[in-house]
Amino acid sequence: MKDLFGKAILDYQTNNNPEDLITETSISEADEMSVAYLFRDFSEMPKIEQKALQLSKGKILDVGCGAGSHSLYLQNKKNFDVTSIDISSNAIKACELRGLKKAKVQDIMTLENEKFDTILLLMNGAGMCGKLKNVSDFLLKLKSLLTESGQVLVDSSDIIYMFDEDEDGGKWIPSDVEYYGEVIFDIQYKNEKEDSFNWMYIDYNTLQNAAIANGLQCELILEGEHYDYLARITHL
Repeated sequence: MKDLFGKAILDYQTNNNPEDLITETSISEADEMSVAYLFRDFSEMPKIEQKALQLSKGKILDVGCGAGSHSLYLQNKKNFDVTSIDISSNAIKACELRGLKKAKVQDIMTLENEKFDTILLLMNGAGMCGKLKNVSDFLLKLKSLLTESGQVLVDSSDIIYMFDEDEDGGKWIPSDVEYYGEVIFDIQYKNEKEDSFNWMYIDYNTLQNAAIANGLQCELILEGEHYDYLARITHL
């Protein structure tokens, strides 16, 4: 993995001529994304992210922390004990430069022997399991890291709106896709191309059903303006 997302974050943090990221998926055209957006403060965050940060409590794990903006708010403005993890070593370097005290390169699936009161999965955090068939293992791992009264705060989107309707008013979904929320992601940065990777947007009902199937409960906290939502997952 070339870690282009992390390179862009570190370039921005160190003023090393950052450029826009070019993102493209199997169902959407190439789109420019300003790296500056990942460095936004609380007032610039979408309502769903603000709500998740307001609901955060206790010992917190920020999964896929990126540039660390959510963690910084919780650490500096709310004085919480926050552990920030990402598989990108460049992103974690940037987080450390920004003053995060507990930032480390870590895959959530190999994190052991720790318990958290709040686990944050923001900016479509559920997407990191890549495919729907991986959701059970992912949820069971989160469950193992939660304290008895702990919570997972996760946002995602229902992307059914991106598919064309057929004559009967149903949605036309390609037959080679197991679940319509699964996409293939491509990232380009400074003329370098990242290897394609799987990413997933999960609709709320599918997430809720998966949570129940794995002995968890799931509630809808907030719906955004564009098919996005914030959910809370807790022990039964």
